[in-house]
Amino acid sequence: MLTLRSPQELEALRTTCREPGGSGRPCLSVCAGSGCTASGAQEVLQSLRRELERQGLQDAVEVKSTGCHGFCEKGPVMVVWPEKVFYNGVGPRDAAALVASVSNGRKPVERLLYKDPVSGARVLHEDEVPFYRRQQRILFGNNGQIDPKDIRDYVRVGGYAALAKALATLSAPEVVDMVSRSGLRGRGGAGFPTGVKWQALRGNPVRPHYLICNADEGDPGAFMDRSLLEGNPHSVIEGMIIGAYALDASEGFIYVRAEYPLAVENLRAALTQAEQYGLLGDDILGSGHSFRIHVVQGAGAFVCGEETALIASVEGRVGEPHARPPYPVQKGLWGKPTVINNVKTWASVPVVVNRGAEWYASIGTERSKGTMVFSLVGKITNTGLVEVPMGITLREMIYEIGGGIPEGKALKAIQIGGPSGGCIPASLIDLPIDYEALTGAGSMMGSGGIVVMDEDTCMVDVARYFMEFLEEESCGKCFPCREGTQRLRGILTRISQGKGSESDLALLEDAGWMIKESSLCGLGQTAANPVLSTLRYFRDEYLAHVREKRCPAKVCRELIRYAIEPTLCDGCHACVRVCASEAILGEKDQPHRIDSAKCIRCGACLEVCQPDAVLVS
Repeated sequence: MLTLRSPQELEALRTTCREPGGSGRPCLSVCAGSGCTASGAQEVLQSLRRELERQGLQDAVEVKSTGCHGFCEKGPVMVVWPEKVFYNGVGPRDAAALVASVSNGRKPVERLLYKDPVSGARVLHEDEVPFYRRQQRILFGNNGQIDPKDIRDYVRVGGYAALAKALATLSAPEVVDMVSRSGLRGRGGAGFPTGVKWQALRGNPVRPHYLICNADEGDPGAFMDRSLLEGNPHSVIEGMIIGAYALDASEGFIYVRAEYPLAVENLRAALTQAEQYGLLGDDILGSGHSFRIHVVQGAGAFVCGEETALIASVEGRVGEPHARPPYPVQKGLWGKPTVINNVKTWASVPVVVNRGAEWYASIGTERSKGTMVFSLVGKITNTGLVEVPMGITLREMIYEIGGGIPEGKALKAIQIGGPSGGCIPASLIDLPIDYEALTGAGSMMGSGGIVVMDEDTCMVDVARYFMEFLEEESCGKCFPCREGTQRLRGILTRISQGKGSESDLALLEDAGWMIKESSLCGLGQTAANPVLSTLRYFRDEYLAHVREKRCPAKVCRELIRYAIEPTLCDGCHACVRVCASEAILGEKDQPHRIDSAKCIRCGACLEVCQPDAVLVS
């Protein structure tokens, strides 16, 4: 094992690291992130290796397991190097064709190429796929070409060059100043300026200083941090080592969910390799600077994403927040000054140091710099991870990258910022995605989760769902959050059952603002956002529920009715067989009817009716 003792030795190592597909040896690079793994990526890898062995080509063709490519909707995905041919929907049975394509003239497998849904044309290269074309993948761009368990792959793409630059040419205050001038803001929540936080810690004379990476990604549908730790853990490690040098810290912690086993596995492997290569531990690259990182696994409590609750959990105490001040930079882990940054924030630090503060600040908007990684999910054609410059509009995100709404349905709302983010209506489709614009619209950036909703979504039900989640995840320490979320959820449930009144809407608003203004931590202070934003933009939908006892989206079970159109019913009896309440009457081959008194509104009849004779009102 090579132990690097200077920046010069690191650069010498870099020259020996071969690019995928280098020296004429093709490389089949398969996404093995959690998303593609769930779709069969490991089986694809095994099939490719077996096929290469069968043909005696295992030394002539490389197979590489990489991190998430982002286009989860089309997984498993892979790229063939050096041509950068992009394949999607790859299966184990495709192994023979893929091996043949790189061993016999490099002719692409046409049926596995991405098919443009508009033109019908096949797209050859990854960067030509519409999903990727508008992205600027500063953090995730290397995921598709490096093996997260091979440090040499990370070194090859420029890994640890920023660390070497900082240690060899920059003083600690200069690194802090560079981060400040870049405009980098925290990528995990409120977007607090990273440089301001670092300056505060550096100015604190109390020692020791601690660093923490917050990888407690608890938002439903969000998987950005998980995918970065799975696919490129060294980027986070390098950022933390640079931060440790700048902030005079010798010990750091990565707090990651135990529900992320692949992220934990790849992270531990990366830490071990970084230590073996002399990039972590004592006297890093001969600089005299020493730093160690420990992995702490969280038990999945949503509140532990809040930094004071996270600190309590790392210390082995119950993960409950405490009032601030004092802030962690004043009194944090074990009572000592502590900086906590998100996964994406730490991974951005090497980019800033390598390319310069001015370059980074040139991306984005006046107050929101750089790129942001979003998880794009819900009623959208292209789901996956998206990295875009700050300031891109919702329209560009939804239609140019996301491919629009499936089945030609209308966009209704976009929920941004996790369960405590606000719901933005389709009328604000041209809103730029930055911290200030989202806050002004009643939402927030959060960690970057985006949920797209179409015309079939009930906004009352959406608010109820998120309040149910937040009530469950509230730690219960402070009264406003503990009781307030319970009260909001109860009122919303009552409205969705047709038992609400107009006075309930005023009660929702009053209670929502009370929770927002008096809760102890960020979870409680933002918990009412789903309620307040849906009331702000979708009040008519609430009024339909309380005045007309009707759910316009036909989602709330107690407010919908099922009926059978006799002219369409062929009497096939399919609905009769699945009806658990025996509410469907009628002889076989004769039109049926539904007894509304017995109907439990489960929707089973709707699902099985071939002639589409079941109507919902």
